[in-house]
Amino acid sequence: MKRLLTALLLLASLGNAQAETLTLPHQGLQVSAELERAGDDWKAGPVILMLHGTLAHNRMEIISTLQQAFLERGYSSLAVNLSLGLSAREGMYDCAAPHRHLHTDAVDEVGLWLDWLKGQGVQSVVLFGHSRGGNQIARYAAAHDSALIRSVVLAAPQTWSAGYDEKNYQTRYGKPLATELKRAEALVAKGQGDTLMQPVDILYCQQTAATAHAFLSYHQPDPRMDTPTVLREVRKPTLVIAGSADETVRDLPERMSAANPGAHAQLVTIDGADHFFLDLYAEELADAAAGFIEAH
Repeated sequence: MKRLLTALLLLASLGNAQAETLTLPHQGLQVSAELERAGDDWKAGPVILMLHGTLAHNRMEIISTLQQAFLERGYSSLAVNLSLGLSAREGMYDCAAPHRHLHTDAVDEVGLWLDWLKGQGVQSVVLFGHSRGGNQIARYAAAHDSALIRSVVLAAPQTWSAGYDEKNYQTRYGKPLATELKRAEALVAKGQGDTLMQPVDILYCQQTAATAHAFLSYHQPDPRMDTPTVLREVRKPTLVIAGSADETVRDLPERMSAANPGAHAQLVTIDGADHFFLDLYAEELADAAAGFIEAH
């Protein structure tokens, strides 16, 4: 009851604040983000730069709910919508559209929006990523130890272990991943990495089209898809938040222990939360993130 009353008071104090949709040009595309300002002095920061998960978008429930929850706790946020190779993309990625995007494209787009925040005079930024977006945020933080970045918060970030993707692909699509990898590798070897493989099954999308480069980007064996491993290279204080009922990233605590990323990285588990931290679990996530941000 106390939490509910506090939230209602904070909501009343925020008035009719609404997110502002921003667009920027990037490599011939238009990319967008949703900005929530916590007051006129929002540039003093920290501003939380948020990144969604696989083939998703910046208005999905976990992102929009957390933007509001962060706003109620006094934090501005910028929720980035990855282009995934499409201009002015909205909503979930249409599986029928050819996949020309790469997992690592996100790193450049995160940098684009960080540069925008810096250009606005923002003084500090917290990087936040959910699921695959957690791995992409970790990769950015590992490669760019900027003074602008205050800390990193990752919710159910992607993990990886040898053989898992092969097993998952076989279960999902009923065929060996190795066959499709060889197909993609052969195209790349011939200098045809931008050639569309079709039909092909990629990520969550069945019988679609994808370039050989795109297929390899998401499905070739790559230890850097394991976020806890990438965190060894991150120098900023990092909070990793797991859900005890997460059926998507089931091994996060075990992977954190095995990778041993260092004292700068902390793990918190929210009991009962699934991969998307629905309902009151989002409030617990926001509380954990806010406490960590305040302490670092």
